[in-house]
Amino acid sequence: MDMNSNLPQDIVRAIKSVVGDGPLALHEPRFNGNEWVYLKECLDSTFVSSVGKFVDRFEDDLANFTGAKSAVAVVNGTAALHVALRLAGVEAGDEVLLPALTFIATANAVAYCQATPHFVDSAERSLGMDSVSLREYLSTFTEICNGHCVNRKTGRIIRAMVPMHTFGHPVDISALLAIAHDFHLQLIEDAAESLGSTVGGQHTGTFGLMGTLSFNGNKTITAGGGGAILTNDVELGKRAKHITTTAKLPHRWNFVHDEVGFNYRLPNLNAALGCAQLEQLPGFLRDKRCLFGQYQAAFANVAGVHLVAEPTGSSSNYWLQTLLLDAAHAGQRDAVLAATNDSGLMTRPIWALMNRLPMYANSPSAPLPVAESLEQRVINIPSSSGLGTVAP
Repeated sequence: MDMNSNLPQDIVRAIKSVVGDGPLALHEPRFNGNEWVYLKECLDSTFVSSVGKFVDRFEDDLANFTGAKSAVAVVNGTAALHVALRLAGVEAGDEVLLPALTFIATANAVAYCQATPHFVDSAERSLGMDSVSLREYLSTFTEICNGHCVNRKTGRIIRAMVPMHTFGHPVDISALLAIAHDFHLQLIEDAAESLGSTVGGQHTGTFGLMGTLSFNGNKTITAGGGGAILTNDVELGKRAKHITTTAKLPHRWNFVHDEVGFNYRLPNLNAALGCAQLEQLPGFLRDKRCLFGQYQAAFANVAGVHLVAEPTGSSSNYWLQTLLLDAAHAGQRDAVLAATNDSGLMTRPIWALMNRLPMYANSPSAPLPVAESLEQRVINIPSSSGLGTVAP
């Protein structure tokens, strides 16, 4: 039974006490650096497509920031994940484990490989793939045959797993790596939302065979689009660059391609914007952490809801500030969404579970009790980095 009928207005007041009156978007980009300088330089050079110095620089800067040995810039995060799965050996007819509670791109990238998403549950603490229930599930419903993890029910090989760092909060990556090892799975991190997040000082996206990033307009930094593949396997990085550049063999004038590739290379114009944004990332991360602290204080005395904090042992980029309603108040989610948006404060629920979507309704799925609960209780609130700035 819901005991707090004032919860929607309590939440509105708490948000406004931090960010003021609306209208406020959920997440806006912030351009306070060298964006105009680099974009003009790019235009003046006439190299605005997939050839130009800013693409190479962006890749180098990403590798340096994340600690990855190789970073390959592509047109968006979905393309990055598609290529990463192909390079991990995902083939038509395979299955790939991923959280049911994720953005559609995670599942779509699996489908692009003509493979089948296999949905698993999430952990309430991180909002991402739950290692405890996953190990129990795989131990019961799969077997190892000829070095492959096989779904006992479908007979298909489960080739890989794709944990996603939800809203920037890192999953329990060490436990998931152990599962990947024990069940002969490739681990690809969907780090689209977690640029700047770390576990034990190591950047997300650098633990598995590969990780992928997104630079969409609503991310912590933006290139107006764009994505990247991270890997510590240098040869795999070279292969990623090759097949995302139409698999064209280097030559001064000939056009020779040695396999089916993808026209996924990031344009120089977008990379110029990305370089300017990446220079400002430490400040964005500082301000987002400041905003979290301000929200945390504002919600300390609001009964029935709490702010999602980074898991122990990790550092989150706090890409989207996230409220989690208590289970007893789940029925008020839509009332909260209505009250906040009516007040000019853009909020949104988390995604619908992937197995509820018509194209994935027949995909295999583990029991999803936590994901089903989270689906009804998560609300994102205004999270732009500029909201967390404070006077020096």
